[in-house]
Amino acid sequence: MRNLSMTRVRTGVLAALVMLLAAGCSDGQMVDAGGERGQGGLAFVLLAVFFGLFLAALFYMDRVRQRRLGDGDEE
Repeated sequence: MRNLSMTRVRTGVLAALVMLLAAGCSDGQMVDAGGERGQGGLAFVLLAVFFGLFLAALFYMDRVRQRRLGDGDEE
C-alpha cells in the first residue's frame, strides 16, 4: 500500500512539473525583436549566446565520448 501511494505522489509531482513547464512555455517570446526600444539587438545577442552555449555543449559531449571510448590521439 505504501509503495502504491509513493507511485501516485511521484506521478502527481511529474504531472505538476509538466503542467508548470507547459504554462511557462505558452508565451514563447521572451524578447520582442520588433520592439522600438532596441529589443532587436538584445534578441540577436541572446540568440548568439544560446547558439554559443549549444555548440560548446556539443563539443564538450564529444570530448567526453572520445575520452570514454579512448578515441584520442595517443602516440
